Amino acid sequence: MEWGGPAAPAEHDKAPRTERGRRTLRKLLDAAAVEFGEHGFHEASISGITRRAGVALGSFYTYFDSKDAIFRALVSDMSEAVKRAAREALAGPMGALEIERVALSAFLRFAAEHKEIYRIIDEAEFVDPASYRLHYETIAERIHQRLRDGAASGELRPDIHEAHAWALMGMNVFLGLRYAIWGQGEWNPDAVAGVANELVARGLGRR
Repeated sequence: MEWGGPAAPAEHDKAPRTERGRRTLRKLLDAAAVEFGEHGFHEASISGITRRAGVALGSFYTYFDSKDAIFRALVSDMSEAVKRAAREALAGPMGALEIERVALSAFLRFAAEHKEIYRIIDEAEFVDPASYRLHYETIAERIHQRLRDGAASGELRPDIHEAHAWALMGMNVFLGLRYAIWGQGEWNPDAVAGVANELVARGLGRR
């Protein structure tokens, strides 16, 4: 399992300054995703992370001070990966409703490939509440901005509220849980996104 993309910066002054360092950091974060995803925060270990990453234990402390530190960095890294997946899917001109349909489909595909994201983000509520809250606040703000843009273009209703963004995000999260995490191959992300998009069109479309 690889998340891909540039490695998230390490905390404070521990950010890698060389390409080799960035590759090592990427290995550690990818390994941490598997370790935390399989064992949970409390049962996961630094030695397990370095073993999966294929790096020396001392290399871990070059980038992180503790298991808590790499967990916080991983939550941030996952948030960026979700953002990147949506951004890549939204290339080219699209209407507001199509943007939400394509963004949800991209998220469902991403979650199906990275099932560990749900366990890790859920644990962040208790391990690092600030990262947990920031994860959802950041996603909600991106959705809110897209909806405001849709209202400005005249495609969506003019009275867009922040609550609309949070409601849409909540729907997306639980659709991901049902179909990407619990699904048994009987689902099609485009079809699921299409069904959800009908609700969005009826609720937020220009009247």
